Formats: sequence, structure tokens, C-alpha cells
Amino acid sequence: MISYAYFHSPIGFIELRGDGRALTMARFVEAPTQAHRPDATLMEAIHQLTAYFAGELTAFDLPLRLQGAPFQRAVWEQLQQIPFGETRTYGQIAAALGKPGAARAVGAANAANPVVIIVPCHRVVAAGGKLGGYGGGLWRKMWLLRHEGALMFLDNY
Repeated sequence: MISYAYFHSPIGFIELRGDGRALTMARFVEAPTQAHRPDATLMEAIHQLTAYFAGELTAFDLPLRLQGAPFQRAVWEQLQQIPFGETRTYGQIAAALGKPGAARAVGAANAANPVVIIVPCHRVVAAGGKLGGYGGGLWRKMWLLRHEGALMFLDNY
């Protein structure tokens, strides 16, 4: 059974979905659109997101079930290795995967991340100190990087 919950963060609503055993999706939405039916995993996700936004949590510990192609899942695993307050470039992620020419493919996989913030795609930036893209809007990416203390290391912001 699919469960739903909504978390009202300082940067907007986040819709959470789970399958009863793991978190399967977290995405920004304008407002809640479904009945709130959280399971224990989603309640824990809400607890951890609350602590993250309060500045009390720097690493999430939630069961995840991420659906995607093998390359996408490999990228998402790499994203989870980026420490709080740090960034990596698309090229660095590609190199860590043993595919140094695949920066654009990393960008596409990053954009397809089904679990925002918890799988920290916001910590991936373009070469040369540019922010790159962010499906939730660049203003949210900037907010998250500032919240984590990482924006100061980027040029032009």
C-alpha cells in the first residue's frame, strides 16, 4: 500500500511517498493534494526533515527504495556520499563512477532523483563555481546550500 505525507518546510511543501517499508519519493509540491496517510517510515522522514531544517541533523538515516536505471541508482548512491556542507561537481561524480566523460549523464540522473534533500542532489554543482540546475528551482538550491554552509565556497553568489 502506498502511503503519503506532506512536510511543510521553510522552502515549501514536500510530498513524501512510501511503500510501507521504505521511502520511495520526496518532491516539492505547491500544496498537499491527497489525504495524509503516513506510515512509520514517513513519520520518521518527517522527524528527520524537521531536525535537518532546524540545523540539528546533517545525515539522514532512512530506508530508501529508489527506482531507476542502474546508472541512475549509481549516481544517487554517490550523492548520498557527499557530506553535509560540501559540494561536488557533475564531473567529480562521473569520475568517482569510473566514467570521467559522463558529466552530462550525471546531470540527467541528478535531475531524475526521486528523493529531494534526503538524496542530496542540491550538493552537485557545475564546474567553475556555478550552481548548475535544480528541479526544485535554483532559489531552493541556494537556500539549501546556504543552510548547510556550502554556498560560501561557490563563486558568483
